[in-house]
Amino acid sequence: MSSADDDVFLRQALLLADQAAAEGEVPVGCVIVHEGVVVGVGRNRRESDQDPLAHAELVAIAVASSSLSRWRLTGCTLYVTLEPCFMCAGALVNARIDRLVFGALDPKAGACGSLADVVRDPRLNHRLVVESGLLQDECSAVLKRFFSARRIANAKTKTGSP
Repeated sequence: MSSADDDVFLRQALLLADQAAAEGEVPVGCVIVHEGVVVGVGRNRRESDQDPLAHAELVAIAVASSSLSRWRLTGCTLYVTLEPCFMCAGALVNARIDRLVFGALDPKAGACGSLADVVRDPRLNHRLVVESGLLQDECSAVLKRFFSARRIANAKTKTGSP
């Protein structure tokens, strides 16, 4: 895939992140592509589903597996707005995703280069090609806006102001 394709698919993930934010979820969106076709999409749904496993990547992996009728997602690229956590990085390895493209680094929970590099660990039986930093400013801005608005709302609640 070309970098222009990467840009298009990560922008689709950004739209999903915006949808998640509108629903009060941490704004992370994910798109999985196989042979140039979107086969799975997901956005954070932890609050909506009351499910700690409902991360954007895991939702998208389930959709892609169903769409392709297989659990091995070889030949697929996963696009996500935020660096995957340890749980999601493990799922990418176990699903045999070939390539990961993400926007914003996650220095507090990222497991694809920040805190660890699960997806490229040579001790595992599968490793991914990773490209990070694509649309990093846009991906980071969505998260910053969300958490800034949340802090303001929390401060108003604590002070009782409207």
